[in-house]
Amino acid sequence: MGSLSFSVVLVVVALIFVFRSVRVVPQQSAFVVERLGRYQDTLTAGLHFLVPFLDRVAYRHSLKEIPYDVDPQVCITQDNTQVQIDGILYYQVTDPRQASYGTSNFELAIEQLAKTTLRSEVGKRALDRLLEDRDTINRSVVAALDEAGTTWGVKVLRYEIKDIVPPDAVLRSMQLQITAEREKRAKIAESEGERQKEINLAEGDKQAAVAMSEGAMTAAINKARGEAEAVRLVAEATADALRLVAGAIASPGGMEAVNLKVAERYVEAFGNLAKAGNTLIVPGNMADMSSLVATALKVVQVGQPLKPEGQAKA
Repeated sequence: MGSLSFSVVLVVVALIFVFRSVRVVPQQSAFVVERLGRYQDTLTAGLHFLVPFLDRVAYRHSLKEIPYDVDPQVCITQDNTQVQIDGILYYQVTDPRQASYGTSNFELAIEQLAKTTLRSEVGKRALDRLLEDRDTINRSVVAALDEAGTTWGVKVLRYEIKDIVPPDAVLRSMQLQITAEREKRAKIAESEGERQKEINLAEGDKQAAVAMSEGAMTAAINKARGEAEAVRLVAEATADALRLVAGAIASPGGMEAVNLKVAERYVEAFGNLAKAGNTLIVPGNMADMSSLVATALKVVQVGQPLKPEGQAKA
């Protein structure tokens, strides 16, 4: 019975030794081991053996990228406006030993330094500029944390401002300003539309006037060309008629026919002249009608070419 109890004790002691000496470190983790209260080693992922009752795992760190939510805080801008800002930062443990012994609580140190840097950056800007310079502020906070994080064994990868909440009065004034700006843009757009409309109407009237003037000019040109063409055709017709008459006169017996026609027209014209009015006009010598006809024939003979002297004598 005594030997059985001793065996059980040995088994229990062996299990305790195994439990205290064997450590399995997960992936992306690091264990800081102390021996008798002093730093001994940093265990990475895998199986490790410790000296029982002498070594102990004092700190456990995750080597993954860790998001850390920074509590909201009230900051004062350059134009004395109080705004509430909260953010989130992402850090990663790069030196487990420094993270264990560099500061008592590196997360709290990171948070406080982030808040301090944020208040300093907000105080350099007015509210309007603060809303525009988020990226610049984020980079400034990361630069300050990265410089201090070297002694803490951590590296701050990035910082992001989540919300910027001004007071209610400022929000109402900003809303009124936005509304006024929108109304201003609407009025400007409306005036630009009216201006463009007037320009388009003026351009249309101008083009219509130009088209009408060009049409009138074209009509006048066409009319003048038509009248000139008519005059030309009349002249050509008259010339053709004169050529026909001249050809008829030059033909045998043509001169006698002309003399006869002229005599008839002369007598007819004289008769009409005598009837034009209440007074009857008669020649002084009714028997001298042949002299009148002879006078009329001289008008035609004046335009005839003279015959050569040889022909006259014949």
